[in-house]
Amino acid sequence: MIGNYKALEKKINVNFQDDNLLENVFIHRSYLNEHKNSHLPSNERLEFLGDSVLSLITSVYLFKKYQKLAEGDYTEIKSSIVKTESLADAADGLGLNEYLLLSHGEEKGGGRDNKNILADCFEALIGAIFLDQNFEKAYQFVSEFLFKGKLDYIVENKLYLSAKSKLQEYIQGKYKTIPTYKVLEEKGPEHKRVFRVGVFFKNKALGVGIALSKKHAEEKAAQNAFANLEKI
Repeated sequence: MIGNYKALEKKINVNFQDDNLLENVFIHRSYLNEHKNSHLPSNERLEFLGDSVLSLITSVYLFKKYQKLAEGDYTEIKSSIVKTESLADAADGLGLNEYLLLSHGEEKGGGRDNKNILADCFEALIGAIFLDQNFEKAYQFVSEFLFKGKLDYIVENKLYLSAKSKLQEYIQGKYKTIPTYKVLEEKGPEHKRVFRVGVFFKNKALGVGIALSKKHAEEKAAQNAFANLEKI
C-alpha cells in the first residue's frame, strides 16, 4: 500500500480485508498519467459502483424512516442529499483529501479541495466498503457519515423542496389554487434552445426565468417569484 490507512479505517469503523481495494479509492485518473506502471486503475469504476449503492441506500433509508411521504418527495430528498456538495462535505469531514493520489498538475491546481474529486472519492469509498464487506456495512457507513445530522434536518424543514414546489405549496395553502407557468419566448437553434418562462397567479406575473430547458426556466421563475409575493 502507498498510504497508511489505519487511522481512516478506525475512524470509519471498517477493517478492510483487501488493502488494494482501499488504496484504489484514492487513485485519481490524473495520477496514472505520471505512474504508468501502477498496479491499480483509477477509482472511476469504484465511484460508478458507489453511486449506485448510495442510491439504493438512500432509497431504503427513506422508505424505512419516512413512510408517509409522496413518491415525488422521495426523489427530491434524494437529490438534495446525494448532490456533489453534500458528498464533498462528507469527504472533507473524514479527511479523505489527505489520502488522494493526484498528478503534480492536479495537486497544484487545488485538486485536494476540488468538490467533484472529493465527491467521487466518497462514492468510491462506498463502493469499496460494499465490495469488501457487505451492503449492511455500507449502509451503516453512509448513515453515520452522510445522513447523520443532515438528512433528518432536510426532511423536517422541507429543505428538499424545489423553488417551484415551495411556491405551489405556499399559494395552494393560502389561496386554495396553484400558480401557472407560460412560455413567453423561445429562441435559438434546436440544439441550443433558450426558454423564457413566466409564472403567474390570477393573471399577475410573479417572476420570469430564462434557461436552456423549460423545466429549469420554470424553476428560475419560481425562485424570482418569492420576491413578489406581497403583490398577490
